Amino acid sequence: MAGYRRQLYRDDAVVLRVQKLGESDRIITLLTRRHGRIRAVARGVRRTTSRFGARLEPFGHVDLQLAGDPKGNQGSSLHTVSQVEGIDLYGKRFLGDYPRYTAASAIAETAERLTPVEREPSLRLFQLTLGALKALARGEHATTLVLDAYLLRGMALAGWAPALIACAVCGTPGRHRAFSVPAGGAVCPDCRPPGAAHPAPATIDLMSALTSGDWVVADATDTGVRRECSGLVAAHLQWHLERALRSLPLVDRGAPATGAAPPPGVGPGAVPPRVGPTAAAVFREKTE
Repeated sequence: MAGYRRQLYRDDAVVLRVQKLGESDRIITLLTRRHGRIRAVARGVRRTTSRFGARLEPFGHVDLQLAGDPKGNQGSSLHTVSQVEGIDLYGKRFLGDYPRYTAASAIAETAERLTPVEREPSLRLFQLTLGALKALARGEHATTLVLDAYLLRGMALAGWAPALIACAVCGTPGRHRAFSVPAGGAVCPDCRPPGAAHPAPATIDLMSALTSGDWVVADATDTGVRRECSGLVAAHLQWHLERALRSLPLVDRGAPATGAAPPPGVGPGAVPPRVGPTAAAVFREKTE
């Protein structure tokens, strides 16, 4: 539009993803507090002289000034980043920690998939995503527990929460042993479809604890229960998304419960494999 001047507005956001644009620019995918998911061009951030390139890396919590119509009624759907202030750049803490880096990548990808419409406010998802990244940075709980808690609560916000304390089909209350992803969660013997899984009772208890935030119960579980829980949560999420998450298979979930020897750098007392900035960039390229 002739004579149109782009509106300036501020918001704080979590950086979900970055993509190369031209020789020196990037497209930044952001989950903002007040304006939902938006994409913005950061010009010149790949140059060594950039004033704020280091602040626009994945998983950072930043305060931005953006140029563009926040409602998307005028101009391009791509906004422009004009100012950035780092609030807490969590990504720097994950670069040398493969389990936390891949878990944070799965959280960011899930947040993007759960916001299919740009500029649609989603305050609760923003707060949930920011809280999950803070929990990963603090390291107070196992990485896989933080990730699965985020996925379960994210599905609850989207209306996809698995049934855990009542049959997903008929609503009969009780402790049901079968779990069917297509049916929506735990199912009673009368409603159990062919091919339903039969997880351990402790696995269902862990899923309930992660959903409600009972970390005393969650932290006391063993590796086998956590791995089974992770499998059910991932299957349930991807069934409803109708597509696989590219980052989930890369998440380090520890040694298998079958007693097989863990790979190098995995298991109690092992030193995680070093993932420096170059390896992190390679991971990002593979999952874009």
